[in-house]
Amino acid sequence: MNSIAQTEIIKGNIQVKKRSFRVGNKLLKTGLISWVGLLAIWTIAAHFSDPQFLPSPLATLQAAIVLGSDGSLFVYMGYSFARVLAGWVLGNLVAIPIGLFIGTNKVVRSLFEPILNFVRFIPPLAFITLFMMWFGIGEQSKVFLIMYATFFVVTINTLTGVLSISEDKIRSAKSMGATSVQILLHVIVPAALPYIFTGARLAMGSSFMAIVGAEMVAANQGVGFMIWNARLYFQTDWIFVGLVVLGLMGFCMDRAFGFFGKKVLNRYNVIS
Repeated sequence: MNSIAQTEIIKGNIQVKKRSFRVGNKLLKTGLISWVGLLAIWTIAAHFSDPQFLPSPLATLQAAIVLGSDGSLFVYMGYSFARVLAGWVLGNLVAIPIGLFIGTNKVVRSLFEPILNFVRFIPPLAFITLFMMWFGIGEQSKVFLIMYATFFVVTINTLTGVLSISEDKIRSAKSMGATSVQILLHVIVPAALPYIFTGARLAMGSSFMAIVGAEMVAANQGVGFMIWNARLYFQTDWIFVGLVVLGLMGFCMDRAFGFFGKKVLNRYNVIS
């Protein structure tokens, strides 16, 4: 075999390796390998466990089909998602302006920052009984509970974003004749947006945790109610359906919000 043929073979092998590397890279980015690995571990663990203790992925899928056949699963999902979305959006709408206000005013920050850092350590589930007394057992108590879960995460992140802004930027804007409102809109808000965005994403997790607790205690609809109700009949597969559904709902909501950040807020160095 001459040297030219050997060179061509080597080049061909290199090209094959590069293509394999690119395919593997794409698979890693899609997360498919992680999902397959998780399902494999779950299946193996379920095989050596009692179905009442740990149902298999197949048993969970069959339970989801049963729950979805009469539409009850989708009704539960709809109620939970509507509550989470309403509370999360309202919480952001209240928290972002307050975080900006506290961050830009030293006197206000001195007064309210200690209170924020005290109350934020009280978990939302501790307020379930009080919120039911104050707002009733209807939708208001659940939405306000999610607002509470969202509020402190977003407020603290917004405040951190404002405090991270260099004083030189603000002084430069003032030296060019910018008013306080212009500094807020064109300097402070754009610089704090990555922190606000991160806070909003983190608050999604808190919102889903809050809604499950609220629906377990005071609801007759929702995924949390379904999980709580399933334990009475030892339907572990239904519980796992609820867990998977909550994970998928949160995952899809996070990805949609991340896509929004990538497309709309990319120029503000938002990491999605």
